[in-house]
Amino acid sequence: MTEWTDEQVQKAKEDFRVFLFILWKMIGLPPPTPIQYAMAHFLQHPPSDRIILEAFRGAAKSFITCAFAGWSLWNDPQIKVEIVSASKERADANAIFIKRILNVLPFLEHLRPDTSKGNRDTMNLFDVAPAVPDISPSVKSVGIYGQITGSRADLLIADDIEIPSNSATQVQRDKLSEAVKEFDSILKPNGQIVYLGTPQCEMSLYNELQNRGYVCTIIPVVYPEDQKARDNYGNRLHSTIADALDNDPSLAGKPTDPRRFNEEEIFKRRLSYGKAGFALQFLLDTNLSDAEKYPLKVADLIVADLDMEEASMKWSWASGYEQRLKDVPCTALKGDFFYAPFDRAKETSRYTGTVMAIDPSGRGADELAYAVVKILNGYLFLMEVGGYRDGYGDDTLNILANKCKFWGVNDVVSEANFGDGMWGQLFKPVLNKIHPCGYTEVKNNKQKEARIIDTLEPVMMRHKLIVNTPVIYDDYKVYELDQKYSLFYQMTRLTREKGALAHDDRLDAVTMAVAFWLEVLDRDAQTGIDEMEAEQLERYMDEDWGVTHKEYNPDLVPERYRKRQQDFGGVTVVGRFFTD
Repeated sequence: MTEWTDEQVQKAKEDFRVFLFILWKMIGLPPPTPIQYAMAHFLQHPPSDRIILEAFRGAAKSFITCAFAGWSLWNDPQIKVEIVSASKERADANAIFIKRILNVLPFLEHLRPDTSKGNRDTMNLFDVAPAVPDISPSVKSVGIYGQITGSRADLLIADDIEIPSNSATQVQRDKLSEAVKEFDSILKPNGQIVYLGTPQCEMSLYNELQNRGYVCTIIPVVYPEDQKARDNYGNRLHSTIADALDNDPSLAGKPTDPRRFNEEEIFKRRLSYGKAGFALQFLLDTNLSDAEKYPLKVADLIVADLDMEEASMKWSWASGYEQRLKDVPCTALKGDFFYAPFDRAKETSRYTGTVMAIDPSGRGADELAYAVVKILNGYLFLMEVGGYRDGYGDDTLNILANKCKFWGVNDVVSEANFGDGMWGQLFKPVLNKIHPCGYTEVKNNKQKEARIIDTLEPVMMRHKLIVNTPVIYDDYKVYELDQKYSLFYQMTRLTREKGALAHDDRLDAVTMAVAFWLEVLDRDAQTGIDEMEAEQLERYMDEDWGVTHKEYNPDLVPERYRKRQQDFGGVTVVGRFFTD
């Protein structure tokens, strides 16, 4: 065990940053980074008794603030600390960490609960030994909608009380906004409230709290890239970052905490979260530009004439002038174009699965929309999208079942929100008669606009969604009749605002189909190619396999494929049809 001198202990009691260094060393963590020291200084010397610390995901703001709670109890064992989080489990984890701090640091031994003196001592609710008897424990944790009243606190830590599940809709945001007003009723005179978190939406609670007198400081993962980004933060940008950028403008766009998040790691996060998600979670910027307000770009797609049975194992994307599809009708926003693949692997294989997603509706203005998406080696292939307005008519049910048969669908997924699953009960008998396959119903509780963007944007930005060219031509015919029913119109005009589109049925169907395959999208394309080549090599080396040389015979292409060629306006459909 590391021995600390009396002088070091005294410095730790006076300066929270020294305390943090000692604690990090005792629990086996690397020394705190400059950004972490900056957060520690902000907590010890707050500009107000009501503060908000917004820092990017992974900055360790929760750990540091729990350490601050332990340090505060060391300096004054009579204070009361209450921790509130979106969930009880999250709040409990923080309280447990505070208790662990008392057990880890030898010079805090006198603070450990002593049940012989009547101290409460559970994992998430306990007293420090020197505390005088009181109704309120020294440390208590509770969920935001738990039993907050009845307690008193000198230090109230609100850690990540805003999460996607309680801030997706305006109703949820209003409920959360009212719940946090209870904090003032339990805070003791001269007490302090500390909010920790990252905004989950443009209308974040943390923005509203600043109108209530809270002082906010923001620590993004990178220095503001330009003056506009700098202006979005205003005087809320932490002084450590602002001063460093003023002294060295070349830091613009560079990591603020490179020891923890270097440029490569940040690039991975940017791809994973998408533009809007990254702006909220890592840049802490709720002032989205017009480009970020419409995050789904057709330029992120790859457009190609797709075969019905097989596809290339690997695809490359580029947005050069040579790849721009100048003759393909584009209904996206200005400057947004469709692009052909830069390259595709010569190795091909049959698709490994096909799903049809259906967004049901009744008769009326809304469409019953469907989308067919195939998968191969981590790539998704959008084969067909359509919609009908007679809801659950017999003709529609039969057409959809026949489309499942035509595309070789393995699974059908539909939204159960409509009629509480009634539509599925009507469709399953028809499907089982024409094309028996798997059928799944899903219920979606998240705000639709956010769900669609959060599902599609990361996939599209990684160029994993490949669109069959006929889908664009078919969609343009819909656009000419009524643009609001067009898939690509819906895709490029969608924002995170509730009710952003009058109709989003086709886009929702595509989203459900993509979401169905999300768990298998992490597959690396080159890995798939290597595995296929290894398998083929083993088969060729097997003497019992009996290789027979065959030649492709176009006359063996079934009539239904030729019919599909005509429907697609002469698009070449090539399958593996051979003759001995």
